[in-house]
Amino acid sequence: MKKSAHSLFLVAVLSAAALAPAAAQQKLKYPKAPAANAIYDAVEQPALPAGGVEAFARYLSDNQQYPTAALQAGAQGTVVVKFVVEKTGSLSDVAVAQPGNALLDAEAVRLIKAAPRWTPARHRGGVVRQSQQVPITFQIPGEAAAAPAVTPASAGAAAGGTTQVVTADRPARPVGGTEAFFEWIQTNQKYPALALQRKVDGKVMMEFVIEKDGSLNDVKVIKRLGSGLDEEAIRLLKAAPKWEPALYKGQPVKQKMVLPVVFSL
Repeated sequence: MKKSAHSLFLVAVLSAAALAPAAAQQKLKYPKAPAANAIYDAVEQPALPAGGVEAFARYLSDNQQYPTAALQAGAQGTVVVKFVVEKTGSLSDVAVAQPGNALLDAEAVRLIKAAPRWTPARHRGGVVRQSQQVPITFQIPGEAAAAPAVTPASAGAAAGGTTQVVTADRPARPVGGTEAFFEWIQTNQKYPALALQRKVDGKVMMEFVIEKDGSLNDVKVIKRLGSGLDEEAIRLLKAAPKWEPALYKGQPVKQKMVLPVVFSL
């Protein structure tokens, strides 16, 4: 019976190992299994966010809650957060690599701790723990060089057609600046009686669209406080002064914005 070339090769290898002297066999090296609790920097197959890097970037953008005091103080920048992706995909040992603004650091750490599980790293045939670092950027609307805006991709967009996301050459900004906008909010705020009675305060996270003419539209609450504060936040933004609209190639475009309305007793 004829044997295939593949079969002959296997037989030759096995025979050579079997006939080798004992001293030679002792020199044979086999891959070591990964240490049970070792934390790796470089691995054969790195850990990845669930859904990929783009999905994780969307998570950070959608869930970032810019600290109100940091906004009012004009604090912005990038916070690098380090952490360990465990074998289960959970994130542990979350910390800021180089501490800076305490408010931004705390929000960056919160985002990572609340993030969905990752796909764990693999190395030498096993699942291992891996250290990771992620930069999280905080930019104050109106002061960044570029920010996401929305503009119709075609004339049919208004009739339910497609919409294209672009990067604005100049993002939308409040007339007079961010500080002036927050001052207007505080001056015109009417604290709801129910919230006063219940001693409820905090911030209501709001989402809205700055139209091409600078007016604020599609105002909605994305993080509620209740006791009448949500409704007051909506009223304030609907009554707010117009903004300077975002510009793309010299033309005004729509831009979505997320900002907090702060209520303090």
